[in-house]
Amino acid sequence: DFAVQLATFSGVEQQVMTNDLLRKMADGLGATGISQLAGWVGMDARVSAAAQFDGVPITLAPNPDPASDAANLIVRDATGRVVSREAMPLGVDSIHWGGVGTGGAPLPAGLYIFEQESLNRGEVTSTRPVEHYAQVREARIGEAGVEIVLVGGISVPSTGVTALRAPDSQP
Repeated sequence: DFAVQLATFSGVEQQVMTNDLLRKMADGLGATGISQLAGWVGMDARVSAAAQFDGVPITLAPNPDPASDAANLIVRDATGRVVSREAMPLGVDSIHWGGVGTGGAPLPAGLYIFEQESLNRGEVTSTRPVEHYAQVREARIGEAGVEIVLVGGISVPSTGVTALRAPDSQP
């Protein structure tokens, strides 16, 4: 019995050491990920997250359902309240949202969330987030791994970035 207990303790100790080694390797990979993302700082990243509006139009990248014959852009403020709902053109790579609410009134600076509602013959076929471009301010290791911080303090996983562009380019 004593020999079995010693063998069990030895196995547990080896597993703990293996876990520590794997954790150190993962931390090293995270640091490598950050160094690779250093070039992203200052670039515009396309993400699906809340967007900081400060009076400058935000470039949106809609992607309505292929079978849709119409689409709407739904804009929500940071509390989730719908502040704008407008028709969105089909077949375009990007649109610019200028911060105008329902009725044409300018909206205040703050965080906004964009959704697209795809329609076919007047029936909603899907509602999904709309990606937008935002400037990358920082790359760091977070709880979920390597993440980037965008203008306005919005943090997203680096794997959530679907495109990068120079900050002054327009699609």
